[in-house]
Amino acid sequence: MGKLGGAELNFSSDIDLIVFFDSTAPAIVDPYEASELFVRMARQLVRILQDRTEHGYVFRTDLRLRPDPGSTPLAVPVTAALNYYESRGQNWERAAMIKARPVAGDIAAGEAFLRELNPYIWRRYLDYAAIADVHSIKRQIHAHKGHGAVAVAGHNVKLGRGGIREIEFFVQTQQLIAGGRFPALRGKRTVPMLSRLVEAGFIGAPAAETLARQYWFLRDIEHAIQMVADEQSHTLPEDEEGLTRIARMRGFADAGAFAQTFASSLRDVESHYAALFETAPQLSAGVGNLVFTGDVDDPDTLVTLQSLGFERPSDMCRVIRAWHYGRYRATQSAEARERLTELTPALLAAFGRTRRADEALMRFDAFMAGLPAGIQLFALLHSNPALLELIATIMGAAPRLAEIITRRPHVFDGLLDPALMSELPDKAFLSARLAAFMEGTHFHEERLDRLRIFAAEQKFLIGVRLLSGAIDPVRAGKAFSDLADLTIAAAFDTVREEFARLHGVVKGARAVILGMGKLGSRELTAGSDVDLILLYDHDADADESDGEKPLAPSHYFSRLTQRMIAAVAAPTAEGVLYELDLRLRPSGNKGPVATHIASFRKY
Repeated sequence: MGKLGGAELNFSSDIDLIVFFDSTAPAIVDPYEASELFVRMARQLVRILQDRTEHGYVFRTDLRLRPDPGSTPLAVPVTAALNYYESRGQNWERAAMIKARPVAGDIAAGEAFLRELNPYIWRRYLDYAAIADVHSIKRQIHAHKGHGAVAVAGHNVKLGRGGIREIEFFVQTQQLIAGGRFPALRGKRTVPMLSRLVEAGFIGAPAAETLARQYWFLRDIEHAIQMVADEQSHTLPEDEEGLTRIARMRGFADAGAFAQTFASSLRDVESHYAALFETAPQLSAGVGNLVFTGDVDDPDTLVTLQSLGFERPSDMCRVIRAWHYGRYRATQSAEARERLTELTPALLAAFGRTRRADEALMRFDAFMAGLPAGIQLFALLHSNPALLELIATIMGAAPRLAEIITRRPHVFDGLLDPALMSELPDKAFLSARLAAFMEGTHFHEERLDRLRIFAAEQKFLIGVRLLSGAIDPVRAGKAFSDLADLTIAAAFDTVREEFARLHGVVKGARAVILGMGKLGSRELTAGSDVDLILLYDHDADADESDGEKPLAPSHYFSRLTQRMIAAVAAPTAEGVLYELDLRLRPSGNKGPVATHIASFRKY
């Protein structure tokens, strides 16, 4: 774990280890005896590594990063660890697991264990609630260590303000937020990940260059501190003589020159760290009196709401009181209400700037009423003022997009992509995103649900681009049509594969779906239904399919088409993929749903 996992050890680092064992392995007869055995082995391993002899020691060793170290043995069963991480794992443990790698024992088993942890570490949906949690750890470090300001003498190079930990947190929090969707951000080493964040558009090149330069500068100082007495220390000496020694070890003429460069380095790091994490209070800037306690409207609050642009301030007060009284599931926890309280002034100011402030707030209220939890949303909006403005615009000016958000809160994730407004949603772009989204899905129903989720999200994002002016209506029509082409084709492939499991295939079978109407002319809108015709052909001597339950060709393709219609248009928990219309086929509404190509030619 830690710097050992990231291959970033210092001159005198201790090493963080977690020992796992598989209690279900064939060689293990009694899991309880196995636990005792591996605990003894772990204890002996630590003794060998860190006990001092006349020859010195190998490494100081720390096993406290294991799950719940106060109540778990030194060697942890894999099943117990997985249960812990999935049910009670903390965000700081997710951050720690970014650097984890197998270093001894059964390496393949270790890698398999980490692969099982991937969904826990790398959430598919962007996780802005983790920011406040991980940042709170940083604040606790400051409070505990007393490092409330940038200093030189006695400054902790690792944990103090502007120190190494701030650079690591700068990288790791963004990895936690976006690593689920951007596999390139899943690396273990700090400096290479700065470059990857630039490539993904999350930070600018100047910030990455500055932080990388200061990271190595601070690491070199950390090495020097530890070389003095071979101790795991990160704190600069407080006396002039000690500071001069460190300064000269790093090539400075004296302590004064070193202090000037060191303080400048800390300020550089702190400024970038603050820009990333400490903008949230700006959202709570005062906009006037806003009191939503009690059952009676506060007169000054009504005046404030009216000045913000709300036409029915008393009705808006009732809506907001419902939030703050915890009447929705999203606001039942005290933490959710606290975050909402901090967010409310900026939220109301943003809605007030829309053309129809009252309607925007009511749509947001409908959205809130359907949320299973609110902390994630409030943390996300609190960390992203630009996103808050965009949500207000959607709620105020785009009822259809607002409805999508209400039904599918996870579409927020796409709004956090830095390249959203700059990347054109052409077919190649959508195809790559679809392939990444479908990766790892194997079951029929799961694939169809994933297609529904993907299509809904991309329809929403195309609509946002259109609303913001990033693309024009013609480009939007092509994007909506490309999305339909890709997802309907993927659904057809899924249905055909599942259908063949039972009924096999017809000899020489060929099938194609024709897009008609607005799909054919690439002019779809977000709410368009889709006109299709399914044509098929097969070898002349094919009498029936070759599966466990064979079907005659005409019956086979009719059933396949009906399955296709259900896969695309049947409502599930994820809604429908598209409303389908097959009435443009030659046989019309009453004939077979699939058309043999010979009949189509005659028609």
